[in-house]
Amino acid sequence: MKGLRFERLGNGHYYKVVLHIGSAYVPVSDEVLADLKKQSLLPAERFLEFLVDKVGYSSYLKEQIRAELKSAGDPITQVTVLQGVIRDL
Repeated sequence: MKGLRFERLGNGHYYKVVLHIGSAYVPVSDEVLADLKKQSLLPAERFLEFLVDKVGYSSYLKEQIRAELKSAGDPITQVTVLQGVIRDL
C-alpha cells in the first residue's frame, strides 16, 4: 500500500502505534505520539515538517517519508488525513 498511515497495535505491544511508510513501518513511542497529537492542529505544511522531524530519527528515514508522500499523490492531502487520524489514536 502506498503512502503513510498509522496503525494502532494496542496494549500488549511495547510500541502501541506504528507508522507505515509504504511497505515498511516505524514504531512510534507514546511520547512521540503525544507530541504529534499536541501539534495536530498546525497547518499541514508545518505539521509535515514536525512529523518528519519527530518520526524520522535518521536522514535516510526522513528521505523515505518524504519520498513516499510524493509517490502516493498529494502530500498535503495525505498529511491532513494523518492529522485527523493522530487525534483519534
